[in-house]
Amino acid sequence: MITQTMVQPSFWVEAGVQIQTVRGLNLFKFTDELQTRLETLLERHKNQSLSEAETAEFAGITELDRIFTLINARIIAESPAVSAHGN
Repeated sequence: MITQTMVQPSFWVEAGVQIQTVRGLNLFKFTDELQTRLETLLERHKNQSLSEAETAEFAGITELDRIFTLINARIIAESPAVSAHGN
C-alpha cells in the first residue's frame, strides 16, 4: 500500500458532486466546476508542475473519481434494465 497525502474526498461531496439521471439511472457526477478543476490539475500533473497542495488536491479528487466510477458501475450492473438485457 502506498501512503500519500491527499485532501479527503469527502471535502468535495457537498459542493462538487451532483446526481444526474442517465438512461433512467441516478448516477454520481462531478459538477462542471470540479470536472474543470480535475482537468486542470491533470494537465499540470502531466507537466510535473503541481505544488504540494495541488498534489494533495489532485490525489483526493482522483480518489473520489475512482469511488464514483465503482459506485456507478455497480448501480448500472444492478439495474433491472441492464439485468434484463444481460440474460
